Amino acid sequence: MILIDKYNVMNFENAIRGARNPMNSWDRSDSYFNEQGEFILGPNDLELAKKLCKAGPDHRKFMRQIFVSVDITAPLYWWKEFDTYKVGTTANSTSTMHKIHSKPFDLQDFSHDKMCGSALEHLNILIEQLESLRLKFIETKDKTYWYSIIQLLPSSYNQLRTCTMTYENLKNMHFARKNHKLDEWHAFCRWIESLPYAMDLIVTE
Repeated sequence: MILIDKYNVMNFENAIRGARNPMNSWDRSDSYFNEQGEFILGPNDLELAKKLCKAGPDHRKFMRQIFVSVDITAPLYWWKEFDTYKVGTTANSTSTMHKIHSKPFDLQDFSHDKMCGSALEHLNILIEQLESLRLKFIETKDKTYWYSIIQLLPSSYNQLRTCTMTYENLKNMHFARKNHKLDEWHAFCRWIESLPYAMDLIVTE
């Protein structure tokens, strides 16, 4: 399971203006904001952006200046793979260290949509055990129970992170993960494809 919410794309205008700096071709820029406040790439600017993207990472530096902020809720096993993209990305997560005991454990706290029946039964038993440990920790403040929760917590536990990244980061992720075994990556790549001008700038060879 993966939930992608509250996302914003920022700095398109400045990134495209900067893309024209090397050739001093600002007079050819034809982008604008429409009545809804959306930034629209004009034909000249779009052609330049696509040309720079095809020329490779050394030429498409403007992609590093288009920023995306997004809330992602995903299981720990997915975050473990996302964390390989450390350069250029930042994330603030909900804290398992400080807040894991602050609410009752529930089935919806875990990604279980792909589980077979027997696995789901075992997960429910595990949730009961985690909840029992949580209540004992709240009652006794014995750190042994807290550690037991942390060390027993399965990788299907869902965590919310607010992430920032660039179009260049997303281009690399899409290229590397679009055919991944995890369905969460397929959903993430579909979201990438829905971003402004993604099909022209990100989803390219």
